[in-house]
Amino acid sequence: MNNTRFATVIHILTLLDQNPGVWLTSDWMAGSINVNPVIVRKELSVLQEEGLVITRKGKEGGSMLQRSGQDILLVDIYKLVKNADVLGKRNRHTNPKCPVGKEINNKLATLFDETDKAVFASLAGKTLAEFSMQFV
Repeated sequence: MNNTRFATVIHILTLLDQNPGVWLTSDWMAGSINVNPVIVRKELSVLQEEGLVITRKGKEGGSMLQRSGQDILLVDIYKLVKNADVLGKRNRHTNPKCPVGKEINNKLATLFDETDKAVFASLAGKTLAEFSMQFV
């Protein structure tokens, strides 16, 4: 996953977990992450669609966790935002006449799958609440 979506979403959810019962604005969260509030609003929309946050519009608006941080697994967040293989992309046009080139993508597919499984297994045992406790 060669982007910052996972880090941004974990940051948002950690801020919400650290402030239970408080409506946090996207502007405030964006200030913590140091990104444009539009990015925060985009991710909040995805998180709301998945039932992880509730959002209220208007002057008294903001967002809160819809579920306890204890009930949110980091692996579920990862699956939600994962848009690429951890190890990057494969080369699409390898030389089929080369003994390595003709088989590399098959072998990489296995390696990529094993890596994804290891990442999933590592994150499956961690909750948002546990991660958030590092900041208390």
